[in-house]
Amino acid sequence: MEEKYTQILERIYSEISPLITRGKVADYIPELGKVDPNQFGMSVCTNSGHEYIIGNSQKSFSIQSISKVFTLVLAYSKLDRKLWERVGREPSGTRFDSLVLLENEEGIPRNPFINAGAIVVVDILLDLYEDPINEVLKFVRELSGNEDIFINEKVRDSELECANRNYALTYFMKSFGNIRNDVSTVIEAYTSICSIEMSCVDLARSFRLFSSNGENPWNGKRILTKSQNKRMNAIMMTCGLYNSVGDFAYRVGIPAKSGVGGGIVGVIPNEMSISTWSPCLDKTGNSLAGIKALELFTTYSEQSIY
Repeated sequence: MEEKYTQILERIYSEISPLITRGKVADYIPELGKVDPNQFGMSVCTNSGHEYIIGNSQKSFSIQSISKVFTLVLAYSKLDRKLWERVGREPSGTRFDSLVLLENEEGIPRNPFINAGAIVVVDILLDLYEDPINEVLKFVRELSGNEDIFINEKVRDSELECANRNYALTYFMKSFGNIRNDVSTVIEAYTSICSIEMSCVDLARSFRLFSSNGENPWNGKRILTKSQNKRMNAIMMTCGLYNSVGDFAYRVGIPAKSGVGGGIVGVIPNEMSISTWSPCLDKTGNSLAGIKALELFTTYSEQSIY
C-alpha cells in the first residue's frame, strides 16, 4: 500500500486546490491575518519510517491549539488520573473560547483542548516544571527530530494584545480555585506555547508518538503507557476539533487535533500519522481544505479507525 501514498497525495492536492482559498484566515489574531491564504501542505509518516509529502509541507506555521496535545502529554504523563480532578474529558459543544459552561461546572473546563482546559493544563505545568515553556519546546524538538523549532515572538505578542477572553476565562477559573499561579504568568506561558511554529513534516513525525503506543519512535523511549496513549487518542477523537468533532469523525474517522493557524494532525493507531496545513478556516475554526484533504485520504487509502 505504501507505494500508493504518493499517488494518493497527488490526487488529493489536485482535488482540493479549488478549496484552498475558501474560508478565512484567523485575522482576529492580527499577525495570523497576514499569512498568505493560498498555501497547502500535507505529510504522511508511517510507523515503518516512510514519509510522503506534497505542497508546502516543509514550511513552518503557527501550530496554535495543536500545542495543547503536547502540553497535555507532559501533564498526563506526570499526574495520570489525578489530572482529571481539574479538567474534564467531554466534548464541549461550544466555541473553543466559550465561558458558558464554566459557571455551572464550578470552574472545571469540559476538556483539555478548549482554551479553558488548556490554560488549566499550563497552570499545572507551571507547578511541575521550573521553565515549562522551554520544557515544551524541548519536548516537541525531541519528538519531531528538529532542533530548530522556535516560538514566533511576533505571533505571541500579537496574540497577547487581544487575549482579553483568555484572561477572562483564567480569572473566572481562579475564582473557583482551579488556577493556582499568577494569571498573567499563566496567560503568557499559554500564549507562548501556542505560538510555536512547526511544519507538516514536524507534526506528522511528532504524532508518531500516538501511532506507536506512546513510545518516541526516534529512540524507543516510553513517554506514555499504552493505556494513557489509548486515552490520548480517545480525547483527540472526541474533543480535538472543537464543536465539529462529530462531523470530523463522520467524514474522516481518525483521532486528530486542529489549530487556528490552519494545521490539523491526526493518527491511525499502529499505522501512521498524517498532517495538513492550509490557513483558511471554516466557521468552527478548522482548516477547510485540510479537513477535506484528510477525508479524501481516509477514503482513498481505505484506512481509518472505523
